[in-house]
Amino acid sequence: MRSDNAKSGMQQAPARSLFRALGLTEEELSKPLVGVVSSFNEIVPGHMHLDKLTEAVKQGVAMAGGTPIVFPAIAVCDGIAMGHVGMKYSLVTRDLIADSTECMALAHQFDALVMIPNCDKNVPGLLMAAARLNIPTVFVSGGPMLAGHVKGKKRSLSSMFEAVGAHAAGTMTEEEVEDFANNVCPTCGSCSGMYTANSMNCLTEVLGMGLQGNGTIPAVYSERIRLAKHAGMAVMDMLKKDIRPRDIMTEAAFMNALTMDMALGCSTNSMLHLPAIAHEAGVEINIDIANEISEKTPNLCHLAPAGPTYMEDLNEAGGIYAVMKEISKLGLLNLDCMTVTGKTVGENIANAVNRDPEVIRTIDNPYSKTGGLAVLKGNIAPDGCVVKRSAVALEMLKNTGVAKVFDSEEEAIEAIKGGRIQAGDVVVIRYEGPKGGPGMREMLNPTSAIVGMGLGSSVALITDGRFSGASRGAAIGHVSPEAAAGGPIGLIEDGDIIEIDINAYKINLKVSDEELAARRAKWTPKTKEVSGYLKRYAGLVTSADKGAILRGN
Repeated sequence: MRSDNAKSGMQQAPARSLFRALGLTEEELSKPLVGVVSSFNEIVPGHMHLDKLTEAVKQGVAMAGGTPIVFPAIAVCDGIAMGHVGMKYSLVTRDLIADSTECMALAHQFDALVMIPNCDKNVPGLLMAAARLNIPTVFVSGGPMLAGHVKGKKRSLSSMFEAVGAHAAGTMTEEEVEDFANNVCPTCGSCSGMYTANSMNCLTEVLGMGLQGNGTIPAVYSERIRLAKHAGMAVMDMLKKDIRPRDIMTEAAFMNALTMDMALGCSTNSMLHLPAIAHEAGVEINIDIANEISEKTPNLCHLAPAGPTYMEDLNEAGGIYAVMKEISKLGLLNLDCMTVTGKTVGENIANAVNRDPEVIRTIDNPYSKTGGLAVLKGNIAPDGCVVKRSAVALEMLKNTGVAKVFDSEEEAIEAIKGGRIQAGDVVVIRYEGPKGGPGMREMLNPTSAIVGMGLGSSVALITDGRFSGASRGAAIGHVSPEAAAGGPIGLIEDGDIIEIDINAYKINLKVSDEELAARRAKWTPKTKEVSGYLKRYAGLVTSADKGAILRGN
């Protein structure tokens, strides 16, 4: 056992004295030591209940013959951090989580790990750590929140942000906004639509790193406690069979994840996280492949914010395995990939049943014949940018508009709520990328304000920042290269004409090459004064099309 390095032999007698200070018995020390990485905290609704799941995991590990030992991982609530300087500290935690988990796991020589994440950067950060460490690991997330109810309709966090925009437009009273605030987020768990947290928890299941139901069983269901116990048991089985994360997270598994990303209509942030996780597993993903996969993968799910269904509905309809079973009929999945169950993908999904062909459309009746995400390229984004095509109004899939340019999210929100954005405009927000932000803030506030003010089907938004999975509309993010790195998004001026053709994967500024060259000759990218971790991060981070990984990793 790896843990023998820390607990066995005369040389490790001092370490044994410290293990005994923990209250561990000889019987416990004779068993494999299993690190239980708990993201429990009291600031994130998706994590406030993880102490219960942590105890369940510990029981599962102990029942299967291991000794569970808990250590923490941090997590930021993107909704609480949204719209102020706090959002600069969201994406950057992904690498802090991966690094600190690596440090804890190797310093204490754990034999195996169970990861208990739930929210946006917490899930990919721990997946990156799992790939990097390559010791037997199982994931069990905290699960999604139940949908809220306002005036008899199911609602979620995206409804809340859009209500703020409606108030700014004068179509909703303050009392009505507070009604939303009191009711859209009714339980613990990750926000109830196919936002980033749920996207990544579902894709963890697709990758084979989580058990069935990991992505969809609601946080408040006792079924999730049972799932956590089984996760603890499963990791002990993996340890016996020596099944490791890199046996599971292969190139074929990542292709499966990208395919299911398209079928499910996941958050655009998945196109930031999957390449970063793959990189840690020794697999390189070029985001250009997304369009090739999208062209042959139908979009079968329209969960909020793209449609009226929620994670609880997907769970009742059969969950991720049912969607995988449907997509497998087209021969688009590699069914031989190994998973944490010790079985292949094909064996896992063999008995899956689609119980609601409206929540999970059949391959003969998809929401669209192409996938939920698209990567666009052109003279604004030579290295690409990403849009959640499944959440774009049909009339905005091909669009020409007038640029209104802002050098920060705050400037854009002020203009939107001040009524300075009109139908036919293209809002451009720059210097919000990984390096320029720094931290690549999500733009849920401006996108929700646009939708809430009734402009969702007539105004596009382009940024070198990124969007929450709760964003909908023609919200195009991850523009690469970013403005701070000299990207041409920094050359756009008010009044320029921008052409967007999502189905053709194109985005272009209707300005001549000569004019762009002249602008570049007299332009210097703006810089921001930052300190502490953000300063170090800005100096190390790569572009969004590379997954915003850190140089040297």
